[in-house]
Formats: sequence, structure tokens, C-alpha cells
Amino acid sequence: MVVDNDLYNAPDSWWRDDQPFATLQAFTPARFAYFHKVLTETLELDLADTPVLDIGCGGGLLAEEFSRAGCRVTGIDPSRTSLAAAGEHAKESGLEIEYKHAVAERLPFPDNSFDLVYCCDTLEHVTDTDQAIREVARVLRPGGYYLYDTINRTFRSWIGMIKMAQDWKSVSWAPRDLHDWRKFIKPAELWALFAAHGLDNRETVGFAPGRGPREILRLARSRARGRITYGELGRQLRMGTAKDTSGIYAGYARNTEGTTHAEQ
Repeated sequence: MVVDNDLYNAPDSWWRDDQPFATLQAFTPARFAYFHKVLTETLELDLADTPVLDIGCGGGLLAEEFSRAGCRVTGIDPSRTSLAAAGEHAKESGLEIEYKHAVAERLPFPDNSFDLVYCCDTLEHVTDTDQAIREVARVLRPGGYYLYDTINRTFRSWIGMIKMAQDWKSVSWAPRDLHDWRKFIKPAELWALFAAHGLDNRETVGFAPGRGPREILRLARSRARGRITYGELGRQLRMGTAKDTSGIYAGYARNTEGTTHAEQ
């Protein structure tokens, strides 16, 4: 199966509650809450005016959260339509975010440009994961942090993210061919790429719904029948961090290149 990345070029797809990407918008608060806690509580960083790169920014869902937290955000994405939507929404929200057209494998920035880099909903879409991680390590300053999330390649993710989300019309909520299960990444595979490029993984957590399987099916059927919107489905799933990393997982790594042993 070939991933249909052209889905991200659909106009008016990012900020409307009746569009499929509204499920991502509903997931954004839980995702950002985890990253913000890592940065401000675990790492005790001051985010004010911190240069941050958002790789695969889409319509700017996470970019706006980091901007509101005081970061100086630059977002890149291969979809010009998504970038236009992101720029327009940031303007409407009174946020200053710089958006550029680029791909993860070729970042248009000098070495050591950013204190923080994050990449969400993107690693499972890139054409060359190794090169994408290499580029992260290049533009991230020594001692800087890389935040990420992606999808594990497991039987659970095949059922949940492929069959239920995309293929089974009675419960599906994502565009067909949005994901290819073969491009999902096992944590050990990702950590090996990190190690090859000087990134030290510091933590990995799972993300999971706060609803049981029967309730998830009920909500998915309601969405498929038009009784609730995509956004309402996402909000009702009550996504949050979990110990189980067999579906969506997230974490952070430190760029150890150029740092001393004491700094590590």
C-alpha cells in the first residue's frame, strides 16, 4: 500500500470540527501537555524565546501551542496547502510563527540552529527515516532536545490504526491510505537510529484512549453514522499518556554530539 500524503493538501481540513484531522486537533492538548511537562518540570527549561523547529507542522496544531508557551517557532511541511492554513490560523490567533516549505530529509537551516526540535505524526510518513533523523541531529544544537511521537508496528496498531481507523467503514474515522502499517516504527528501531546520529533517548511513553474497547467502538460507530463530528470523537476518546507503547508512543532524546561527559 502507498501512503496518500496528498490528503494533507485538502483545503479547509485542519481547523474544522467536521473534518478528519479534527481528531488530531482533539489529541493535541494531551500531546502538548506531555511535552510541556517534560520541558518545564523534568528538564526545568525556560521556554521564553527558545528557538524551536516543528517538523511536519501540518496546519499548525502543535506549533500554536509551543508559540503560546513562549517559544520562537519555525514550522516546516511538504504541503503548501497545509502551510497556508497554518499561516492564516496563526495570524487570526495573533501568533508569530514562521512557516517554510520543506521536507524532513532536507531541512533548509544551518547546523545547530535550534534548541528544541519536535516531530509528531510525521516519522511514519517520511521516505527516508534515517536521513530524517540525521537532519534532526544536524540542526539541533549540542545538548538540545528532540521530542517525538509516532506509531509502533504491532498487531494492535494494525487493528486500531489501519483496520478500524481506515478500512472498516462502519467505524473508520481517518482517510483511507493515510497510513501504511509497514512504515510504522518499532521503538528499538527508532532508538538505533538515534544512537547512530548522536541522540540519546531519555524517555518513552505510550498514548492511549481513556475509554474501554466497547466505548471506543460505540463512539466510532456514532461518528461513522454522522451522529457526532470527528472532533467530538477525538475529545470523547480522552487520549492521555499510558505505559502501553504498542500503539502511539512518544518521548524525548538529547543531542549528545559535542557535549562533555559531565554535561550528559
